Amino acid sequence: MQLAQDVRTRVYKFGNKTADGNSTMKNLLGGKGANLAEMSAIGIPVPPGFTITTEACTEYNELGEDILIGMIKEEVEKALQNIEEIMGANFGDEENPLLISVRSGARVSMPGMMDTVLNLGLNDTVVKGLIAKTGNERFAWDSYRRFIQMYGGVVLGMKPESKDDIDPFEEIIEHLKEKREIQLDTQFTVQDLRDLVYDFKDVVKKRTGNDFPTDPWQQLWGAIIAVFNSWNGNRAVYYRNMHGYPADWGTAVNVQAMVYGNMGDNSGTGVCFTRDAATGENIFNGEYLINAQGEDVVAGVRTPQQITKVGSMRWAELAKIEEADRAENYPSLEELMPSIYEELFRYQDMLEKHYRDMQDMEFTIQDGKLWILQTRNGKRTGAAMVKIAMDLLKDGSITDKEALLRIEPNKLDELLHPVFDPNALKRATIIAQGLPASPGAATGQIVFFADEAKKFRNTILTRIETSPEDLEGMNLAKGILTSRGGMTSHAAVVARGMGKCCISGAGALKINYKKRILTVGDKEYHEGDWISLNGSTGNIIEGKVATRIPELSGEFAEVMELADKYATMDVRTNADTPKDAKAARNFGAKGIGLARTEHMFFEVDRIKAMREMILADTVKGRKHALEELLPMQREDFEGIFEAMQGLPVTVRLLDPPLHEFVPHQLATQKELAEDMHISLSAVKNKVADLQEFNPMLGHRGCRLGNTYPEITEMQTRAIMEAALNLKAKGIESKPEIMVPLVGTVNEFLEQEKVIRKTANTVFEEYDDTVDYLVGTMMEVPRATIMAEEIAKHADFFSFGTNDLTQLVFGYSRDDASKFLPIYLEKGILKVDPFEVLDREGVGKLIKMGTCHGRRTKPELKVGICGEHGGEPISVEFCFEQGMNYVSCSPFRVPIARVAAAQAALKAPERK
Repeated sequence: MQLAQDVRTRVYKFGNKTADGNSTMKNLLGGKGANLAEMSAIGIPVPPGFTITTEACTEYNELGEDILIGMIKEEVEKALQNIEEIMGANFGDEENPLLISVRSGARVSMPGMMDTVLNLGLNDTVVKGLIAKTGNERFAWDSYRRFIQMYGGVVLGMKPESKDDIDPFEEIIEHLKEKREIQLDTQFTVQDLRDLVYDFKDVVKKRTGNDFPTDPWQQLWGAIIAVFNSWNGNRAVYYRNMHGYPADWGTAVNVQAMVYGNMGDNSGTGVCFTRDAATGENIFNGEYLINAQGEDVVAGVRTPQQITKVGSMRWAELAKIEEADRAENYPSLEELMPSIYEELFRYQDMLEKHYRDMQDMEFTIQDGKLWILQTRNGKRTGAAMVKIAMDLLKDGSITDKEALLRIEPNKLDELLHPVFDPNALKRATIIAQGLPASPGAATGQIVFFADEAKKFRNTILTRIETSPEDLEGMNLAKGILTSRGGMTSHAAVVARGMGKCCISGAGALKINYKKRILTVGDKEYHEGDWISLNGSTGNIIEGKVATRIPELSGEFAEVMELADKYATMDVRTNADTPKDAKAARNFGAKGIGLARTEHMFFEVDRIKAMREMILADTVKGRKHALEELLPMQREDFEGIFEAMQGLPVTVRLLDPPLHEFVPHQLATQKELAEDMHISLSAVKNKVADLQEFNPMLGHRGCRLGNTYPEITEMQTRAIMEAALNLKAKGIESKPEIMVPLVGTVNEFLEQEKVIRKTANTVFEEYDDTVDYLVGTMMEVPRATIMAEEIAKHADFFSFGTNDLTQLVFGYSRDDASKFLPIYLEKGILKVDPFEVLDREGVGKLIKMGTCHGRRTKPELKVGICGEHGGEPISVEFCFEQGMNYVSCSPFRVPIARVAAAQAALKAPERK
């Protein structure tokens, strides 16, 4: 084992149209290193260099700096010698110096990784050699001061940790600008730059206690170790957690010969895209600067110019710049350097065809010679992602399977919800951060009570937390904001079902209902004040922000057709109203996997009857109240069944504890007592009696139906009568009645007995029948253990992973936001189990329940109706278990459809 480790290659060279690696080695060389090797091999002019592997990063984290350097020292020295031979210069040489850059490069693009270090190898003597070699004293000293600034910040730890910290180098630069009464760095004289170098070195000595390193090899090892350390830096860890990337991936280190875009008016640097990253249009575009280094384009200290003439004219029109002014002061690269532009255009076309995807490229022009520094698959909006994939399919560049696999399911969210205007967001003031519970964008005036959601035309319902009583107000509000709760809290789940923007768990918010004040830090916001919610990021923004509705392009429908072509698992929806059901059908849902009947009882015209039923002391009294609810429930089911047009509809019987339906405010309790002609104390006593210490584990689900079977009887009758009424109109219905929270076989049997008896009674009354199923929601761990017995009687299993996750972990999903972020930060958990299904624990129970259930009944229908049903990784797991369907919120249906198809396409790979 030790021998194998010793002979492993840890440094891969590239340059001069040759390379040790290639683009298939991203896991080992990182995305940047793999693409540099590939470009070099296919003849693209790439500055020569080498890549230290991601495995070396892992070894560094395990073994430490000294051992790692000992392991790779000889390989690094040989690789650097290869750069010297290609470039005809020597590292650290005073007469003919080679300078290098050091960059990080994980297998996926990670903005949280280390900033680049340029011009490494400079010191007080080497800078003189650079002056002699280039004949450009200003360029040499500017390169030196940039190097010290980058190295000091990135490697020596002098970079500010927050926006409130002062950057010591920028402070020195600003002081010099004030002294010289100038605005731009380009106005510094040679002496200014020399002064900056010495001032920079002086501040390094004061801040770190050590002189700035002058030995080029010491500089290089310092930068390499800084890259490895950056893998576990705060930004990288945050980004990894956000995207669920494993901590053991590690990052590669890329070392390249420096090429310069700031050597005069015959030099420049820029970034370009083979297609429009915002729209997906097949238009070459990008920006560049003459006499600049790469960071100048990104930093925006100078106005970048457009690469193409068309792009430049379009930019000038938007900026209201006259054509003559544009042509003279902001010419495109196409106009200014036509031969360079033609060469760059040729390379971008070559690289897109080679990678068969839109490319994001960085380039430098040094003294009239073009170098390509990097290429990668470009980041793009959801709309661009769809258009590019379908355009490449149509022109024959990729197959339909490849096109489908190019779609990131979660990015489809951008196409389905309102979004903020990007220009408006640039001016926005973010006041707090919460969990992005339901995507979209919402702007409105603050209201604190659900029954006041109509108070203004556009409202943001702002609550500590929401409950089913708030349903109507939630529906009326433009957006929902809570200070408590997680991604599967009541607010989050209901909002997603409505396709409504929601931010939950914003702990920085202090809400005072009595004073109707929202406090964030030392600032107060009152009822009626405007705020905006970005449900895709969790940002809470002060004031109004303009929104726009994304247009669903024809390509979107084409992607959905591809998904249906390859998916073998259906996607249903969680929908409680005809409106939601129709929306889900429009998104391609193949039925309803969860219709929550309790949401139907909170409408104003029926909550009274529901409360009468709860307050009744006798079966007769309860039945009387339920008779009032029956026609309302029947009407609801008729609407839902009609909306689904013969597709299966799984109806969950009443699930939540009864205390959620009774009034808790004194005024409402008085009103109810008057309506029912009973004393206020009787109402208060009943409310107190229904209160539970742990309602999640209390009198709810099938426990309600078994203690009050008349509830199950009424709901069954409503379902069957609705189906038969529609049948008489020629509309097919496929009801599936689901018993919730079953933990024992007998619990299910008691409910099944009531259901089937009631159904038969209705069939006799109508002298007609409909086919229906009776199944159970598998959300109690014991149910999964007893699956073999339960399946003898149940027609289907539907895993309710919200509650199952709570019970397996012992985490309250509404309170877990207090510790889950810390667990993720410390690596105790890799992902939030309420967002991504836990395969190791919850998944094993699901697998066991499915396997044991089908051992008894091979034809058993199995699905999932928890929030995980719309999460791509969880959908893939469900496919692997052979489930018949997944069910999710209406606006997650397209995402789940693509995820289901991708799971089917990847299945042969797993085999």
